[in-house]
Amino acid sequence: MQPRTCNSLCIKRTCLTRVLAVTWLACAVGGATAQPLQLVETFPVETTLDNPDLPEAHAVWLEMIESASSSLDFAQFYASNAPGSRLEPIVQAIEAAAQRGVRVRFLAENSFYSIYPETLDRLSRQPNVQVRRDSVSARGDGVLHAKYFVVDRREAYVGSQNFDWRALEHIAELGLRVGVPNLVEWLSSVFDTDWMVAGGRTLEAAALPRQPITQTTADGHTRATPVFSPKGRTLRDELWDLPRIVALIDGAQTRVRVQLLTYRSTDRNGHYFPTLENALRSAAARGVQVQLLLADWCKRSGTIEGLQSLQCLPNLDVRLVTIPAWSGGFIPFARVVHAKYLVVDGRAAWLGTSNWEQDYFYSSRNVGVILDGGDIPPHLDTYFLNGWSSAYAEGVDPAATYTAPRIGE
Repeated sequence: MQPRTCNSLCIKRTCLTRVLAVTWLACAVGGATAQPLQLVETFPVETTLDNPDLPEAHAVWLEMIESASSSLDFAQFYASNAPGSRLEPIVQAIEAAAQRGVRVRFLAENSFYSIYPETLDRLSRQPNVQVRRDSVSARGDGVLHAKYFVVDRREAYVGSQNFDWRALEHIAELGLRVGVPNLVEWLSSVFDTDWMVAGGRTLEAAALPRQPITQTTADGHTRATPVFSPKGRTLRDELWDLPRIVALIDGAQTRVRVQLLTYRSTDRNGHYFPTLENALRSAAARGVQVQLLLADWCKRSGTIEGLQSLQCLPNLDVRLVTIPAWSGGFIPFARVVHAKYLVVDGRAAWLGTSNWEQDYFYSSRNVGVILDGGDIPPHLDTYFLNGWSSAYAEGVDPAATYTAPRIGE
């Protein structure tokens, strides 16, 4: 990381302390107790993207897993570890939990198992650990793209981080530690459903949670709602995330800020996907300031052209973030911004696991949280502006010819 002076660091810490201290009270079953709803980040090492008052995911994950007394449920796109990485203590903590009697269930996307089998195989050899691979792709065109886990059915983590050593050290990520009971209960129920389906049972056998869909936190300031995709696999139709995201954009009065890995208004066959595009264009047309902050992976042909078209519109600005290579050499599928969230007018937000492309909403399993009111939306505004104004962000040039960066092997 580049050094910062004491004055700049102190000023940054003072400002962020005022806007990023996030602890709310929620009513837990059986009595009132403090329940955190907390933003958690990963920043790429050797960059200045650290938000020093946000805890880092590798530390939060370890704390949560070590606190488990009865169950750990993981739903992850894949699992990829490396010797000496920040993920290794996490894997060891899961193994230790299983050895002390905690029931561990780990659900991963089957199509990635052939690429990353080692960690799943390692976990499956432990007592009290069950590993299942969900063949979402066998039922359609999508994948299990969700990234979340639930501890003792009392708290959960939802975010952009894959269960990947790179996601804890070399990628800009953002997640949410959740203790609001209705969110945890619905996440647990969706996990139970996917676990059941991966085991060969039908979706129709799923049981609905007893918790209401939306809960107001005990301080009365925040309405929290879980959302899911794909359409038709959300337990309740009103929990499909795409219409909820569009409603947030449609309700914007002054500004819409979005950060994603990728945004594309066409599907993989080149067919137009108008839902989000129309919402963003409509917001800009009525005078709302729309800002999209995306990864430089969007420089690929088939994606950059749509962003160049958006950049030409009044009130709509698109910037791409390029993370410098690590000093130790090229790392495939890393050194990129990967966070996925929307904040509207600093008053409402969505944070989830979906990139904004059609198949993420219609075919793939993703999860998210919508927050109306409270402290998180303005904190997301601050987080967004830190990236937007950083040296790594550059506006899209409508007239430029772009070359895609090296991404994989």
